[in-house]
Amino acid sequence: MPPRTVLVVLFDGVQSLDVTGPVEVFAGASLAAGPAAHGYRLCTASLDGAPVRTSSGLTLVPDRALADAPAPHTVLVPGGQGTRRPDPRLTDWLRANAPAAGRIVSVCTGALLLARAGLLDGRRATTHWKYCALLARDHPEVEVDPDPVFVRDGNVATSAGVTAGIDLALALVEEDHGREIALTVARHLVVFLRRPGNQAQFSAQLAAQTARREPLREVQQWITEHPGADLSVQALAARARLSPRHFARAFQAETGLTPGKYVERVRVEHARRLLEDTRDGVEEISRAGGYGTPEAMRRAFLKTLGTSPAEYRRRFHAPVPPRRPVPERADPS
Repeated sequence: MPPRTVLVVLFDGVQSLDVTGPVEVFAGASLAAGPAAHGYRLCTASLDGAPVRTSSGLTLVPDRALADAPAPHTVLVPGGQGTRRPDPRLTDWLRANAPAAGRIVSVCTGALLLARAGLLDGRRATTHWKYCALLARDHPEVEVDPDPVFVRDGNVATSAGVTAGIDLALALVEEDHGREIALTVARHLVVFLRRPGNQAQFSAQLAAQTARREPLREVQQWITEHPGADLSVQALAARARLSPRHFARAFQAETGLTPGKYVERVRVEHARRLLEDTRDGVEEISRAGGYGTPEAMRRAFLKTLGTSPAEYRRRFHAPVPPRRPVPERADPS
C-alpha cells in the first residue's frame, strides 16, 4: 500500500499548533512504523504556494500551491484567526476537492471552513468551545456537539481546540497502523494516548465556574478530594453551613452546574483515572469513587462516556509495570 498523503491546508492567520501538532504525530508514526509500513506523505499547501503568516507571527513556507497538490488521502484543515474571514477561493477549493479525499479532518476552528464549504451539512461536528455557538448559529444544518474532544462522522472528523488536534491525529494513526505505533508516538511527544474522542473538552473543575463565596469554593474542593464520601446535597449543605435548598440554589447559580451534576462529573473523572493508571478492580474503583456498586458505575459511564468501565479500561489502560521486589540485605553477621 502506498503512503497515505496528508495534505495540510495553510492560510494567513492559521494557528501554528493546529498545523505542527498533527504533522508531528503523522511524521512520528512514519518513523515508528518504518519504511516497509508505508506511513504518511506530508504535504503543506497554500492557495498560491506563497508563505503564510500564522496568528502568532510565525511564517510557514508551504511545499506548493493547492492547485498543484497531490491527490490526498487525508485533507487536514487547521484553525486560527484566518478562518473568520477566509479567502473565498479557499472555500471554493475545499468544496470542489476535499470530497474526493478518503478523510476530511479539521482542527479547532478549521470546522468553520468545512462548514462554509458545505462539508459538514447533515453531520455531527465539534470545534473550539468558544466557537461552538457561532458554528451552530451560522450553520444550522450542522449538528454541533460542544463537549467532545473530537467527533467522527463517516469520513469527516472535527476536533476541539488546539491540542485536541493531536488527540485526533493519534486516533487516526491508531486506526491506520495499530495501537503500538500510536502509543510509541504518544510517548515520544510526551502526551497521552488515552483521551477518547467523547471525553469532555474540560474537566469538571474547568467546565464549572469557580464559586465566588469561600464556603462554596471549599465544597468544590472537598468534592474533588473526596469523591467516595457522602456527597449528597444534605451533606454538602452542612459543610457549607447552609440549608439544603439554599445551598443547591447558590451552588448552581455560582458554578453553572447542579451539585448532583458536578459530583457525577468528578466521580466519573476519578474512576476514569483509576481505570487508566492502576490495576484496581472495577468493584474496588466503584467503592473508591462513591458509586457503591459496579453496576452504578457502569450506568454512569454509559451515560457520560458512552462506554462501559471494562471497555474503557481495555481501550485506554496504560500498562503498569510490575513492582520489583526489594532485595533483602545480607545479614552483616
